[in-house]
Amino acid sequence: MSVAFQNRHVLEDHISGFEAAANPNHLAVLRRPVIFSVLGKAGDQDDVLASLKAIKDVSVRNVGPREWLVVSEALGADSVARDLFKLDPARLSFFEQSDGRVLLRISGPSVRRILAKCVAVDLHPQVFAEGQSASMLCCHVGANVARTGLDRFEIIVPRSYAGSVFEEIMEIGREFALTAGFAD
Repeated sequence: MSVAFQNRHVLEDHISGFEAAANPNHLAVLRRPVIFSVLGKAGDQDDVLASLKAIKDVSVRNVGPREWLVVSEALGADSVARDLFKLDPARLSFFEQSDGRVLLRISGPSVRRILAKCVAVDLHPQVFAEGQSASMLCCHVGANVARTGLDRFEIIVPRSYAGSVFEEIMEIGREFALTAGFAD
């Protein structure tokens, strides 16, 4: 007898009941983003960052001194690992985090007002510019938040806390008619 395993997203049960046609304020859950943690060696921060940003089809998120997340929706984990391996291994180390992290994309005209209730960072465009990212608490959970567009942010949280963060953001967003669904 063979057993077939079904690949279910950690938020599959949390999101049911919230899925609807997207309102202007919407929380999209990405099913399979590729996420790598990259650590740079001391003294090479600028060179490593420039090398990471030169990789096609990835975005680079600042985590801390000499530490980044490399995220891709377009490439598979093997492709990203190959690109990272091509960089000088004496200058950096990396490991895949895709199965251990969840990426949430929140967008809409009220996104900053929603996030202001769960992060203690000024997200005004003049302070937190497009392309900027930082590690912070989001809904009392350590997260990496990136501004990816005019009214769009991405939040990366540990898989084990994704349900809690999702539910809290949905509760906060209720007054703004926040909808949720899996990203296509």
